[in-house]
Amino acid sequence: MASAAPAGSAFGDRVAAALHKAQSALLKLQHPDGYWVGELQGDSILESEYILLKFILGQENDPRLAKIGRYLHSLQMSDGGWSLFPGGPADLSGTVKAYFALKLLGHDPQAPHMRQARQVVHRLGGAEKCNSFTKFYFAALGQVSYDACPSIPPEIVYLPRGFTFNLHHVSAWTRTMILPLGLVTTLRYTRSLPENLGIAELYLDRAAANRVGEIPRGLPLSWRDFCLRLDQLLKIYDRHPLKSLRRRAIGRAEHWLLDHLDHSQGLGAIFPPMVYILIVFKALAYPDDHPRVVAAHKHLEDFFIEEGDAIRIQPCLSPVWDTGIALHALAETGTSPESDAARRATKWLLEKECRVAADWQKNCRAVEPSGWFFEFQNPHYPDVDDTAMVCMAMRRAGGPTANEAIARGIDWLLAMQNDDGGWSAFDRTKSRPILEKVPFADHNAMQDPSCPDIVGRVLECLGHCGLRPDHPSVRGAIAFLKRTQEAGGGWWGRWGCNFVYGTWQVLTGLKSIGEDMNQPYVQRAAAWLRSVQKSDGSFGESCLSYEDPSWIGKGESTASQTAWGAMGLMAAAGADDSAVRRALDWLIDHQGQDGNWEEMWYTGTGFPKVFYLKYHLYRLYFPLTALARYRRMLGAAM
Repeated sequence: MASAAPAGSAFGDRVAAALHKAQSALLKLQHPDGYWVGELQGDSILESEYILLKFILGQENDPRLAKIGRYLHSLQMSDGGWSLFPGGPADLSGTVKAYFALKLLGHDPQAPHMRQARQVVHRLGGAEKCNSFTKFYFAALGQVSYDACPSIPPEIVYLPRGFTFNLHHVSAWTRTMILPLGLVTTLRYTRSLPENLGIAELYLDRAAANRVGEIPRGLPLSWRDFCLRLDQLLKIYDRHPLKSLRRRAIGRAEHWLLDHLDHSQGLGAIFPPMVYILIVFKALAYPDDHPRVVAAHKHLEDFFIEEGDAIRIQPCLSPVWDTGIALHALAETGTSPESDAARRATKWLLEKECRVAADWQKNCRAVEPSGWFFEFQNPHYPDVDDTAMVCMAMRRAGGPTANEAIARGIDWLLAMQNDDGGWSAFDRTKSRPILEKVPFADHNAMQDPSCPDIVGRVLECLGHCGLRPDHPSVRGAIAFLKRTQEAGGGWWGRWGCNFVYGTWQVLTGLKSIGEDMNQPYVQRAAAWLRSVQKSDGSFGESCLSYEDPSWIGKGESTASQTAWGAMGLMAAAGADDSAVRRALDWLIDHQGQDGNWEEMWYTGTGFPKVFYLKYHLYRLYFPLTALARYRRMLGAAM
């Protein structure tokens, strides 16, 4: 195996120069208050659903809609459809919503781009094949009956934790989505449109358009059949509810939603529930000037990015996440806790610690409230990934002022460990596959089970905080990782794309807590990374890998994924591995003069197979971390 060049060599000098440029670029992006936040980019549904929302609310005269529509139109692919990510195929639900939104904005249905879009919709099976969350918009605009939407009775707020289905067995994001949708479907709020603005031309089977899925016949033969039968029964109940119970359930659901809006940057602080809550307010007859309504609009508008004559919309904001990773990257470079950048970042992060118990306490043992969320304000939903990232960064670069908060954060992380040894994102929970069979589970994230990438990050954090393999929580986590390793050697990535992300994070976590990296299961993972590294040293994995196994480890090269691959190999094989040097060579060769990298492809994951993300700072702070780690592991002076 070839040895990497030490500092002072030609290659070492190249690393040092690239590292300096990247660090300078990152420091320039720090806000005066101490945080970093990069653009978070999703797909076309953000623009199309916002346009549909404004028509549902009767606010189609908003002059900004033309700019949003202009950006939405620019995302149309050459075949006429709209995709979930650059380079992906046309997505049916996304294409139907984009067509509908543009038609509402005045685009001529006979224009070439609209005819192309219709052809794509028909080729993919017609608008009746759209997912359930798309059908809620169509029902609210009078295109289909609410019978086409899965029933979500507000009475679910009364279901106890002993029931298989209850609000605290589903994922946190599902919780904030289905409760407002349950109120909308119960109240059947509808904004009628003139017939010429409808989308009847997108349907191939109008009968199928007004029902939920296939019609179950005879006795249920599967859990899917059972759930469809249950949906039929719930629709009967919806027509003849117990009036007093229904009235109380609506009131309790409304109270739950209002409570979860308090002190938050919108419901769940993410786009879908923030849209749905505005429809709820309309259905409950809140006036447009009600403070809750005004605030809900403002929170959505905070996601707007206006450039020239177009507006694009982010799904949420990521300052805590970005700041934690940026501070961790600076720590890798040797930045002192006494530096101005580290002090300001630490002060800002300490102010974001969650000190009040929220939804997570329902399934967790008693522990002092702590944790960090993802956004500027979302105290109801601290998450494990952010908490691990922040605690690790502050342990390395936060100084003594952060020690008490870090100790609370570590206690909280340990309390949130699942019985299977892993960690989920937002709750202490366990896998309940039956929940994936309910009719509104087609966002592919009904649950929030343990996932290897989060486990890897928690282990990385625990290692920096002094825990080792003999700690019971660490032993359980390692056992979980051994069980979930794929046959090929890698680990699936839930929150980043995909096996390159998961495998890097697991290997880094194992190295941090002091696992023996010569063990066969570790070396199988390293061998897998080598097998997918390209001849030029780079790594790239397409979002297609979530649906098509032939794409696992394959895709266009990206700076963030090349950094992940390099760091995974550093953990398993050391910085002097030739594959590490080839990856860093690629990063250096592709760095811009401003110290940053270009990255057009999506490497973040929202909901696998459904929603993907491009974190605009991933292309900077992960390569910086990789370059700095290489120098640190070789013992180079910073």
